[in-house]
Amino acid sequence: MKLVLWDIDHTLIATRGVGREIFGDAFEQATGTPMREQATVDGMTEPVIFRRTAELHGITSDRSMFENFARHSAELHRQRAHDLRERGHALPGAAAALAELAGMDDVVQSVVTGNIRPAAEIKLQVFGLDTHIQFPYGGYGEDHDDRAELVRTAITRTSAATGAEIALADVLLIGDTPADVAAGITTGVRVLAVATGRTPAADLSEAGATDTVCDLRDASPLHNLLR
Repeated sequence: MKLVLWDIDHTLIATRGVGREIFGDAFEQATGTPMREQATVDGMTEPVIFRRTAELHGITSDRSMFENFARHSAELHRQRAHDLRERGHALPGAAAALAELAGMDDVVQSVVTGNIRPAAEIKLQVFGLDTHIQFPYGGYGEDHDDRAELVRTAITRTSAATGAEIALADVLLIGDTPADVAAGITTGVRVLAVATGRTPAADLSEAGATDTVCDLRDASPLHNLLR
């Protein structure tokens, strides 16, 4: 069995600012402090972004504060699904790539994302990208701070749910940041880097991606890496 693990933001979708607005509102609800600035988000998990953003505001956070933030974030994503749909968009080739992989024998698709699971599900649902994703198999921001651990979590969950032994050589991680590439290298899985985020293709290749594409309309590396 082949396991494909997708990043979400800037790999499959772009929220065009709605995600940041939701984060800011959830941050204020959880801390009582309006968000003046947000910590770096590229490749980071939600607990890390929340903790570092809190530090920027002189706030010492703990797990219970993050969990409060996560509850508000989940509800705000549900409330603002229309805004996500209207202002955001699926990235070029995303829907076709998901559907094409779904048509391949013995390929299972899930996600490895810094998002909390409710946000991940809503973000893909609003753009019709959820059909082929096995959400229970994924690794999410609330599971661990470290993205490499999310990869391991997803492999473990998939194996437990399917009863299949999953070799690392049969896992493909797809993402848009050097953090995605680093997670793949750390865990020993292959990485297809997609230059639809803020990192140029050359930098993703230099970071050690197994292969790099400008966007998901170039499907040939998917086939090559899943042979």
